[in-house]
Amino acid sequence: MFTKYLKDYQGFLQIEKNASPNTITAYFKDIEDFAIFLNTEGVVDLEAVEYITIRKYLAQLNKRDYTRKTIARKLSSLRTFFKFLLRENFIEQNPFQLVSTPRGDKKLPIFMYTEEINELLNRPDITMPLGLRDRAIMDILYASGIRVSELVQLNVSSIDFVAELALIKGKGKKERYVNLGKLSLESLGNYLDHGRNKLTADIENEALFLNRYGERLTDRSVRRMVDKYVDQLALNKKISPHSFRHTFATHLLNAGADLRVVQELLGHANISTTQIYTHVTKEKLQSIYKDFHPRA
Repeated sequence: MFTKYLKDYQGFLQIEKNASPNTITAYFKDIEDFAIFLNTEGVVDLEAVEYITIRKYLAQLNKRDYTRKTIARKLSSLRTFFKFLLRENFIEQNPFQLVSTPRGDKKLPIFMYTEEINELLNRPDITMPLGLRDRAIMDILYASGIRVSELVQLNVSSIDFVAELALIKGKGKKERYVNLGKLSLESLGNYLDHGRNKLTADIENEALFLNRYGERLTDRSVRRMVDKYVDQLALNKKISPHSFRHTFATHLLNAGADLRVVQELLGHANISTTQIYTHVTKEKLQSIYKDFHPRA
């Protein structure tokens, strides 16, 4: 049903929305899933897609145990697609305008306490090239709060050791500078001086972080690396590479950083995305209690 519109839609996403290839793939997967549902319902015409059709689809997603966040994302993908169809006069009305987005599950982001992050950073064997690399990766993830997808795109030329900054290419190809602390730059310098040159002799290779074969590291490889060290520590929480980003934001806000500043550092388009980090840690609560309660 949707096939003949997808080429134009892809052009719209690439040119007007400046969407990344991963985003486009996700949008198309959501559209395909909806098309399969419509086929099972015997809906073969775009104009036959009504409010009740969409409600039935959302009910099916609930039965399939999708989270509210996933359902909201799928709904957003389809709403954008049908808005495009309406704009291009492929349909006369957009049935998704009548459907409200389900409220997401309010889950606090998983982060690490200072002791936990320090223990994790000290796990790699820095007498080995890969250990130097792993230490530098985790140091930079914590020091800058960048996404793993942004980290693996870094080139050697992305780092300014004098200004203590890194040039990041974020979502939608938007560029921003992030700060790198002295400790993370020290780890990175050790990796560049004593580790990276052992992984490749190719002077034309621009990638900052390499695998054992001298190729650019992938998101999946970083996840496996973090999993290895988390397993060694036996932390009683589900830590992923993204947890470093959560930890970065949480520690800044708990230390008194302005929410707008943290928003800029994280590269969030909307401050509402950053507000999930306004929770406080146990240490912060205890500190406030001891400072202000008369019988603490």
